[in-house]
Amino acid sequence: MYKSNIKTMSFDRDLTRSMAEPIILKLVAERAMYGYEIIKIVNERTHQAFQWKEGTLYPCLHRLENQGMIKSEWIVGETGKRRKYYAITRAGKKQLTEKLEEWQSFSTAIEQILAFINPTPQS
Repeated sequence: MYKSNIKTMSFDRDLTRSMAEPIILKLVAERAMYGYEIIKIVNERTHQAFQWKEGTLYPCLHRLENQGMIKSEWIVGETGKRRKYYAITRAGKKQLTEKLEEWQSFSTAIEQILAFINPTPQS
């Protein structure tokens, strides 16, 4: 299980939405996954700080598939239930690398800015 220092709080929807695609690409780069599995992993790994639902995930999956970043395949599981599994494509791997580099630069820049902010007003 992952250790976390994330506070349980509500995140800005735009911020969460902007990170959904790189998160999905990262997960399906680990292995092919079906939708509910992706939701469950995101929620678990963030200790419920993210509480993704189908409405967050499926539009993003469809967008990524239409862009050729992921591909899908219907597979019948051990229980006999058909599930649509998503896997990353070569284009998706390239996009993931670019997005991770972008995120690293962005988060480093934000940390550098915030390091100089004095949270306590001086009188």
